[in-house]
Amino acid sequence: MADEELETIRAKRMAELQQQLGGAPGMGQNSEDQERMRQQQEMKNSILSQVLDQQARARLNTIALTKPEKAKMVESMLVQMAQSGQLQSKLGEDQLKGLLERVSYQTQKTTTVKFDRRRAALDSDDDDF
Repeated sequence: MADEELETIRAKRMAELQQQLGGAPGMGQNSEDQERMRQQQEMKNSILSQVLDQQARARLNTIALTKPEKAKMVESMLVQMAQSGQLQSKLGEDQLKGLLERVSYQTQKTTTVKFDRRRAALDSDDDDF
């Protein structure tokens, strides 16, 4: 009997969840957003295929696997350059390397190490003995 009651409770709860998901306002917007994102991705891919040759495209895909943020930044730069007319021909692997070096130089963070001598003097290792 407990199993039958448990099954009816599960069925009711599943029906409630499906009703909430199916009848929730704004669900249509989610699919519209996904469709819009898909179209933007297709447009970006088509522009990149027009702007980059095979070797450069392969290098950019390899970079996207290791450093996705950097690849997205380079892709957006290439799309902007193509839309503004700055690129007259397809970029080769060497030109892409130059662009990647520029992006790396711009995004390079300088690290500084600060050593507080006063704090180091107060916290001595000799106190442990």
